[in-house]
Amino acid sequence: MALTYGFLSTHPPTQCGLATFNSALAAHLTRGGVFGGIVRVTAEGDDERPQPGVVHTWTPGGLGGWKAAASALEDFDVAIVQHEYGIYPGLDGQDVLPLLRCLTVPSIVVLHTVLARPTLQQKALLEEIGAAADAIVTMTGTARDRLMAGYRVDAGKVFVIPHGAADHMRVPARRRSRPHLLTWGLLGPGKGIEWALRALALLGGLDPSPIYTIAGKTHPKVLELQGEAYRDGLYDLAARLGVSTAVRHDPVYRDQDSLSRLVRSADVVVLPYDSAEQVTSGVLIEAVAAGVPVVATSFPHAVELLTCGPGLLVPHGDPVALASAVRRVLTQPGLSDDLTGRTRALIPTLLWPAVAARYDGLVRSLVAERPAAAAAVLP
Repeated sequence: MALTYGFLSTHPPTQCGLATFNSALAAHLTRGGVFGGIVRVTAEGDDERPQPGVVHTWTPGGLGGWKAAASALEDFDVAIVQHEYGIYPGLDGQDVLPLLRCLTVPSIVVLHTVLARPTLQQKALLEEIGAAADAIVTMTGTARDRLMAGYRVDAGKVFVIPHGAADHMRVPARRRSRPHLLTWGLLGPGKGIEWALRALALLGGLDPSPIYTIAGKTHPKVLELQGEAYRDGLYDLAARLGVSTAVRHDPVYRDQDSLSRLVRSADVVVLPYDSAEQVTSGVLIEAVAAGVPVVATSFPHAVELLTCGPGLLVPHGDPVALASAVRRVLTQPGLSDDLTGRTRALIPTLLWPAVAARYDGLVRSLVAERPAAAAAVLP
C-alpha cells in the first residue's frame, strides 16, 4: 500500500540540525515517486521563498498559525513532527501542542532533545506532546531511558530509531601528509573548540605535527545575537597558543559530496562538546558511519555509542586528556583500525535507507491500527 508522508520541521535553506535531518529523512521516505510534503517552520529573518517539496510555511505571526499548518498535514496519511524546544511559536514552542491535538491522521514526534533538568513548563509540555502523539521516536537508548525516568510518557508509544547517516564510505579515504583532526558542524559557544585548540598545542611534539580543521558556518542564531565573537575568540586563542598555522577554518555549509570528502580525509574526528545533556549528535553518527575514529567528551550520546566502540571518551574541559587520546589514536599501532573495525557491522544500520525503512515500518503499523481504534469507539 502506497502511503503519503507529511513532515513538520525547520527545513533547508534554514541551516540547523533539524532542517538537515528532516530533509534527509523526507528524501529517503519519498523516493520512488512516493508522495510527501513539508510543512516548513521558519523564524524571523529566514529565507521564505518557495522551496521544492514545501506545501506550507508556518511563519511567526503568519496567517493561520498552527491551524493552517495542521490543515496542510491532514492531506497526508501520517504526520512526522520534529521536536526541539523553541523552533515553534509560543513559550518553549508550545504552539505545536494544539496542532498535534487536532490532527486526525497518525502523528510521530521525533525528539531531538530530552532534557535531564527541564523547567516545569518544558517537562509539562513534553508530557502533553507525548500524550497527543501516536508514537514518539528517540534516537538513542539514553534518550529513551531519560524520557522514561523523568517524564510521564506511555512507554508503549516510545521507539528508538537511530539518527541516519550518509554513505560516506563510498568516498575513498584520502590521507594527508600530516595527521588531520576534524570538527564540523554549526559553530557557537558550547562546541568546546577552545579545548581542542589547547589540546592541539600539546601535540606539537608529534612528527609530523597534526593540522586541525574547524569546518562549518557560525550558527545563524549565534550570528544574529553575537556575530562572529566566538570564532574571533578562537582565532585569538590559537594565536596565543602558537598553533594558528596548524588550524584551518572552513566556514562554509557543505553539500553531501563535499562533506563526505572532508570527513574521509580525517584521521580523527574531535568532538570536544561542553554539554552533558546531548543525547543525540548527528555529527557523531556521521563520523562513526564514515569509519573515522572519534575522540569525544563524555556527553550522553558519545558514552552510549563509543563505550567499547569506535572511539575514545575524555572528561569535559580537559585538554590534557583530549591530547592524550588523540595522541593514542595517531601513534598506537593498530588502534585506529581496531576502533573503526568494532563498528563495521553496525554501519549499515545507521545509513539513511535502513533508518527510513524503520520509520516506514512504524508508519505502517500506526496506519493499520487507526481503523481498528476508530471502530472500537463506535456505538
